[in-house]
Amino acid sequence: MLRNREFRQFTILFTFMTAITVILGFAINTAAGVLAVASSAAFGTVFIVFTKTRYKNIARISNEIDLILHNADHLYIGELDEGELSILHSEIGKMTLRIREQNEVLKKEKKHLADSLADIAHQLKPPLTSVNLILSLLANNPDEDQRKVLLREMDELLVRMDWLITTLLKLSRLDAGIIVFQREPIDVNALIRGALQPFLIQMELHHIELQTDVPKGLFIQGDLNWLSQALQNIFKNCLESTGEMGKLQINSTDNPLFTEVMIRDSGNGFKEEDLPRIFDRFYQGKNQNASGYGIGLSLCQMIIAGHSGTITAKNHPQGGAVFTIRFPK
Repeated sequence: MLRNREFRQFTILFTFMTAITVILGFAINTAAGVLAVASSAAFGTVFIVFTKTRYKNIARISNEIDLILHNADHLYIGELDEGELSILHSEIGKMTLRIREQNEVLKKEKKHLADSLADIAHQLKPPLTSVNLILSLLANNPDEDQRKVLLREMDELLVRMDWLITTLLKLSRLDAGIIVFQREPIDVNALIRGALQPFLIQMELHHIELQTDVPKGLFIQGDLNWLSQALQNIFKNCLESTGEMGKLQINSTDNPLFTEVMIRDSGNGFKEEDLPRIFDRFYQGKNQNASGYGIGLSLCQMIIAGHSGTITAKNHPQGGAVFTIRFPK
């Protein structure tokens, strides 16, 4: 306690006042002097005991703060009686809980980052290996026709890698929470037409029939660019499944609770064991011939969830896959 300057100052002041009181008491009479000595001694004793207890509690709080700084996982915050120290102790307890929560969040983010980097490396390795193989074949192949075929294959691989990296960057931005979706009126017809635009030539070449049934004047609130990205990932998945001479159906309905967009293809649908994990990141299903990376539908779900919407996938009773998107009013 004597290390505290305020306590030393109070001790000096108390001693000085006690000496004056005792002298004045004895100057009056002996009984007054004895009473002054006894009162000063009692008050001093009570003050020292109270102060010592207070400093003991402060030391305990200080030790707990030190534990927070060095080993918060094994910290126990006790209880104190009511008063200013109790309030301070309560605030330290709140701070401790907050630090623990932030520590857990940081651990999860660190693990997620490590897992994401591992997944990215895993996904990029096969196409990079293929590109290196093609380059070695090009260097040792004098046949011009075969070189053109190899160059075309390498170009397709580079396009796929570009799409993969771009999509992974979008997923990372969404994971980090730095994307703020715009809330603007979107014409559902314009949204669907814009999302279909990159696939029209592919659909024509493969003779894929397109059927749409979307009422005019149907609007939702959201970010046009991001929702177009979400629909394009669904269309890409459907067209890869449909193949030649297939069919793509797009219907939309509206009610007081939500606006629904349903997309159905005429492909083989999903395996039943894959349905619960369709939207899991990097999940490619049981189909060994799957050429995707398993991130398109995951990105799609994150975008729609960011608009407070929902997306589900199932098999149609008559064949093909059905994606149902609902945007609440």
